[in-house]
Amino acid sequence: MKPLRAAAAFAVLAGAPALAGDSVVGGPPRPPLEAALLFKLAARVDAVDAGLDGVLGVAIKDLSTGATISLRPDLVFPQASSIKLAVLYELFRQAGEGRLDLAEVTAPDARRVAGDGVLYLLGPQVRLTWRDLAVLMMALSDNEAANLLIERVGMAAVNARLDGLGLGATRLRRLMMDVEAAGRGEENVSTPAQMLRLLEAMRAGTGLSEAGRRDMLALASLPKESPFRSVLPPGLTVADKPGDLEGVRCVSALVELPRRPYAAAVMATHLRRDADGEAAIRDLSTALLETFDRLDRASALGRIVSDR
Repeated sequence: MKPLRAAAAFAVLAGAPALAGDSVVGGPPRPPLEAALLFKLAARVDAVDAGLDGVLGVAIKDLSTGATISLRPDLVFPQASSIKLAVLYELFRQAGEGRLDLAEVTAPDARRVAGDGVLYLLGPQVRLTWRDLAVLMMALSDNEAANLLIERVGMAAVNARLDGLGLGATRLRRLMMDVEAAGRGEENVSTPAQMLRLLEAMRAGTGLSEAGRRDMLALASLPKESPFRSVLPPGLTVADKPGDLEGVRCVSALVELPRRPYAAAVMATHLRRDADGEAAIRDLSTALLETFDRLDRASALGRIVSDR
């Protein structure tokens, strides 16, 4: 095993993808010590995968260097509420194009879907702006708020925008809590690699003003409960959206460490136990933080030089 690991780390250093079990380390060439640490992170991804009774897909990127780690990055997984990131992006793109006003007030219909959120509990007199609905969608994963936003921007428009980003496998196919559509197999789907690319587009503010980019990311960063966030320190900016369905757990997240920010898309399906999927996401979030926090605070030789 030692010669194999050394060869794999050298491959990363040389800029060639390297295997760590089933996962792949890639991206631009990295210094040898950093490459070795990334290879150990990839081995931790493989260990989580080996212990999961289900199918795991992972895409990770060091946003400061471009280094990547991936496991089944191009397989299509159900997204559950993680697809709401695409809705949020389209909402802000249309606002930036002058096609809608985020401050416009709307009166939600009395007929509302339940599940996550609070809007279905509120009376018919409630009045909210489109931005208010986006807050509910991102902070509380409010399904009715998401549906109202989807109806406002248009499902076809969301998918066309995704096509424009080259994300053809990422599809918004149904409203939230549409059990009949789900029964027909019309799931909202994506791949780990494509959700990672969507996160990068959102972080870059592709097609948005700087003010629009900042506001969109502020909404995506609103506090929320998730296995991915549960192991992260308070005060760390995290733009994320978890999702869960029966047999499915997933999350897509941007973690803004000062010097080594990273993005991750983690998806688990065919789960025998839903709790195992949550544990896998929690374990991977722990591994990511432990690795990138060290890189963030260390010199090129690994000495910790920052005690933030």
